[in-house]
Formats: sequence, C-alpha cells, structure tokens
Amino acid sequence: MNERFQLIINGEYRNSSSDQWFDAENPFDGECWAHVPRCNAEDVSYAVNAAKQAFESGEWPTLSATQRGALLIKAGQLIRQRAERLATLETKDTGKRFAESLPQMTGIADWFDYYGGLADKVQGQVIPSNPELVVNYTIHEPLGVVAAITPWNSPIMIAVWKIAPALAAGNTVIVKPSEHASTSTLALMEVFRDAGFPSGVVNVITGFPTECGQALVTHPDVAKVTFTGSDNGGRIINTQAAESFKRVTMELGGKSPQLIFEDATLENAVHGVISGIFLSNGQTCVAGSRVYLQSSIREQFLNCLRDKIQNLKMGDPFDAETRIGPIANTMQFERIKGFLEETIASGATCIAGGKVAQGDNLGRGHFIEPTIFADVDPTSRVACEEVFGPVLTVFEFDTEDQALELANNTPYGLAAGVWTSNIPRAMRLSRKIRSGTVYINTYRAVNVASPVGGYKKSGFGRENGIEAIYEYLQTKSIWLGTQDVVPNPLT
Repeated sequence: MNERFQLIINGEYRNSSSDQWFDAENPFDGECWAHVPRCNAEDVSYAVNAAKQAFESGEWPTLSATQRGALLIKAGQLIRQRAERLATLETKDTGKRFAESLPQMTGIADWFDYYGGLADKVQGQVIPSNPELVVNYTIHEPLGVVAAITPWNSPIMIAVWKIAPALAAGNTVIVKPSEHASTSTLALMEVFRDAGFPSGVVNVITGFPTECGQALVTHPDVAKVTFTGSDNGGRIINTQAAESFKRVTMELGGKSPQLIFEDATLENAVHGVISGIFLSNGQTCVAGSRVYLQSSIREQFLNCLRDKIQNLKMGDPFDAETRIGPIANTMQFERIKGFLEETIASGATCIAGGKVAQGDNLGRGHFIEPTIFADVDPTSRVACEEVFGPVLTVFEFDTEDQALELANNTPYGLAAGVWTSNIPRAMRLSRKIRSGTVYINTYRAVNVASPVGGYKKSGFGRENGIEAIYEYLQTKSIWLGTQDVVPNPLT
C-alpha cells in the first residue's frame, strides 16, 4: 500500500486545503510509491501566517540565541538517529544510491551542530565616535519569514543548508521542496517538531510552482527567498521577488571545468573526474562536466578514464553493488536523452556511453550510460549548457593561458578543478578562475564551515560557513546620546 504523507504547518499534521494529492514515483521501478499533498495559494497563506505569528509573538522571539542554538543541536541529534529512514526516503524519491544517501544524512547533522554553536556568536560593533556626546553601536536582527525553495537532487541536504543558518539567526522558515522529490523533506519536518521548536517556526508546503511556489515567493509577508535550482528557475523567482524588494539568495546552475595538466598524478585526476561527473549520475550543482586535457596526455588519460567507467554496475540504488543508479525523474531523463541525440547527430566522437542503458537488472527505470564526448563543437549546447547528468565533454589545451581562457569561457561560475603538481601554477589559476569554489588536486569536497556560492549566472549570496548566517540577518545602527544637555542647533 502506498504511503501517504502530510504537511506539518504550525506544528500540526494536515492535508492540503483542497485535499488533493500528487504521486511520488520511484525512479528505479517507475511505480508510484507515495502520495504527497498538492498545495495551493490557500495553503501558502496559512503557512506564511503561521510563520509570521511565530516570528512576532509566542515563544520563539523570547528565546535567547543560546536557547535557539540548543534546539538546533537537538535537531542534529535526532537526524543522526533517523538517518536510515531519511536516506531510504531520499533514495526512493531520487534514485540516488543508498550508499550515497546514508552518509549524506548522517553528515548533515553537523550543520545543526555548527549553526547551533554559532547562534550566540553573532555580535555587533561599537563604532568609534565622540563618547562624551554619543555612543554608536550596531546589532544584527533576523529578517522575518524565510521561504526556502529546494531542488530534487539532494532535497534534505540543500534544505538544511538553508534552514540551519536561518533558524540560528532567529527567523522562521517555510520549505517548499521540488514536486519531483518531496517525501524526505516532509519527514525532516518531524525532526523540528520532536526537537521542541515552537509551532510555526518551521513549516512545509508541497506542490507545483504555478500552484503554490509563485504564491510563496510573492507573498507580502515573506521577507527573504533562498533558492537552489536552475538558472531559468532562478531568473523567474528573482524577478517575482524583486516586485516587493525581498532579500534573495540564489545557488544556480553550473558548467564547471576541470583543468588537467601533464604533470598531474594521472590516476588521481581520473578519479577526480569520475567524482565530479559520474558520482550521483552528474546530478549535482558542481558537476565537473567540462574537462580540459593538456594535449600530451589526452590519449593516456581518456583510455584510463574509459577503462574505469565502462563496466560499472547499473541497477537498484538499494543494492550495495550498484555504482550507477537511475536518473531521478522522467523529465530529466528525457532532457538528457535530447542532449545525447543532438550531440551524436552533430558528429562528435563518443568515447564511452552515449545511449540509454538497457538490461534485465534495470527494472523499469531510466538509466543513461556514463558518457564521454570528444571533438565537440565548443559552441554547442552540450558544451555550453548544464546537462545535469552523466555526460562529460572533453577538450584540449597546450598552455596555461589557454587553459585559463577556456575555463572562464562560460556564463557560469560555480566550481572548477585544477590538477597539477606545480603548486605556484595551481595558486595562480585558483585566483584567476571566475568561480565561487576552486578545487586543487581534489574535487567535490564540502564542509559546513566552507562557503558555497556562484559567480555570474551561477547565482549570488553564500551558503555554509559564517557567511551564511549573515544572509539571514540585517544590521541596525543605534545612536545613544550621553550628554546631559542637548544644545539647540539653531542658536
């Protein structure tokens, strides 16, 4: 029997106001396995009103920063206890291998510990002035109701990146997960309820962008929108939020380059490329989808890479032996297929993969073979646009200057990789590459204390690290007169 999930709004379980539902489909077997509330503008208003009331009155605004931090730390403890349940839901919803989902769930508890500890470390400043006349100091205050809109590839992780700093800063939050992967986020809401957060502090709505997403973004009582997703989605949300001058953080698409020099340790670089584009089926924001090889190592590198990916087991994401799971949803599967067909028709060289995978062990799911293209037109869609799948394009360079020019020749700027044993070169390039993160002789590392964000079309604002909490705060300047007599300025 299919599982039926409910919303948690204002601390209470509830169905959508219309009592309508939509299906959650398992990407491996193609079957509906759960039903999710289909929210509309009425549900959005209810959630925003609950979050606004919780922010302005009741227990939440009376808590000290230390008390808020203690609640966050408690939430982290509960996530560790429930990691297997959350990972199971996420794998069912997204097709991500359970071997990846489980450590991700246990790891995100660190975000609650970090921001729980940081909550009472945010301090203002005393501004130098004439203390005999006036004392000037600053304080940081929360913004209010925060709308957190999350993608389908890593729903809980991205939600926590937003929720933890927002709550540490004293805001209230409404999470709107992707309609393609909502169940794990609905289960996550139970953590906040059971950790003792006051009613209305953390809420969730589920459904489609036109039916509830737009109503959330444009609601007059939402003070900030934080969004992770495509640049097209970000453009729409940013435009809608601008109408009422909301604060916005955007973590958008990427077309991240990996530069591999002839002096790199070849096998390490190969493993870095695999991590960047074939782990999680390339369905990650920082996917290293463009590889630039120094000409002298092209054949050796590609032979090694092809050998390591050609026999990877594809299949059930809950099978510990599976290395490649299904594409997360039908929409994305069809999109990737379009890229493959278009690129092959253009005359590009397909070094590996390039087609839909078939086999008895693949259920009814959507599988794409790990794909490597060379001899690609650098102006083509596959070379310039985010595919968000296991599709790698390979190019060559001769000099460091050429490599830098090629790396920066993109409207995106989320991440980049540099593989070389020449550390001065690596440091030069890390400063000149226009992206929010540069990896040197590694790839895909992440840490709660390290900020994440993009340049150019990859967005603005930062998540993680100390920087993130200031995305959810505003600064107030206070002037305190200390003189006994305030003179008449007109005499």
